[in-house]
Amino acid sequence: MIRTGRLFIITGITSLALALVFGALAAIQFIYPDFLPEIAFYKARPLHVSLAVAWIFSCGIGAVYNYLELNNLIRFRYLGLLHWLSFVVTGILIISSYFQGTFGGREYWEFPPVFSIPILASWILFGVVFFSSVIRVKNWPVYLWMWATGIVIFFVTFLEANLWIFDYFSNSVVRELTVQWKSYGSLVGSWNMLVYGAGLYVMEKISEDKSYAQSGIAFILYFVGLTNLFFNWAHHIYAVPSSGWIGTTAYIISMTELFIIGRIIWKWKNTLSTAKKFANRQAYLFILASDIWVFLNLALAILISIPAVNVYTHGTHVTVAHAMGSTIGINSMILVAFILHHFGWNNSGWVRVCFWIINLSLGVFWITLIGSGILKGAALMNGESFSAVMINLSAWFNLFMISGVFLAAGFLALLFHFLFEFLIDFPENLFRKTE
Repeated sequence: MIRTGRLFIITGITSLALALVFGALAAIQFIYPDFLPEIAFYKARPLHVSLAVAWIFSCGIGAVYNYLELNNLIRFRYLGLLHWLSFVVTGILIISSYFQGTFGGREYWEFPPVFSIPILASWILFGVVFFSSVIRVKNWPVYLWMWATGIVIFFVTFLEANLWIFDYFSNSVVRELTVQWKSYGSLVGSWNMLVYGAGLYVMEKISEDKSYAQSGIAFILYFVGLTNLFFNWAHHIYAVPSSGWIGTTAYIISMTELFIIGRIIWKWKNTLSTAKKFANRQAYLFILASDIWVFLNLALAILISIPAVNVYTHGTHVTVAHAMGSTIGINSMILVAFILHHFGWNNSGWVRVCFWIINLSLGVFWITLIGSGILKGAALMNGESFSAVMINLSAWFNLFMISGVFLAAGFLALLFHFLFEFLIDFPENLFRKTE
């Protein structure tokens, strides 16, 4: 019987590999615009962004399906396979539209709005499979609540993200920007629910302690994350003339989710025995790295959420650094840890080499984005011309490009290792349970 969860995980791994290739290409083209003109920057960037988002969602969804399959809970299995097929076919069509230069959406969703229809339909299938399967589970652990919330919130916020197609929103810059940032912020919250749920699930499996997913601190994380879904987007719109209480509320609560997840991982780390750490050493290493990136990104989030600072940093590479720190340093590290533990790929020295390449290059990448963003914002606020600013920052951008290429290389080496390990035992990995 085909394992739907593993189909999604392999799809996610493939998506990330392609996202890294196009991301490295975009970084090079940012410095050398004439490099590979057949796939110009205006194509490479949305290809990178959409495929990176596909990696997060695909592996998050895969974690949910794997839980249902390993615990013999899944119902309407054929709908899950239909969900995966819809996900892949729609993704291929979106990628094809980018290559053809056909756009029409907004940030994250730069594809023509017609592709939103199969995406929404696929999430209905996902919701039917999930809720019909877990309805029989008593005393839900926190990760089930997170996954359930992520599914529902994505559906709602994705609808909201497409409101710009109506004249009432598109005819008003303020209205459209406000709804855009609100929906996208909540959208990020929905995939955080999927990823954090996967993280707590794998932490439970490594520790062999089910009580942690029922603990008070775990549910505090859930409710804080839920609150963030509704409000943490608002620090993006300080410059938009909207109600002042929205920005103030966002500033107060936008740090809490990262702090709580960081505390949970740190506390969990201290409860593991040496034997359990060693038996799961590669997955443990990536979870520990995610915790370090939580606190680094928390410090940056506090900084850019201060209105006086946000005036200088918003729309610069500082915002990109925050996004990269979250999607790569936190979400991707957790998802890689889940993949390593789920497949039992915990004994490879190659994984450790890739780990250090990824994290060291990510550190340089992150710092160059912050440094160039701060300098750019300050220079523009002082009235310097955009062209002069870009020339003065060329050394920063070159370092950004080099570190980005190393980051992509480290991840690609890891992902190809995953695909190789998967193909070695292909029938068993795809058609039979491993537990």
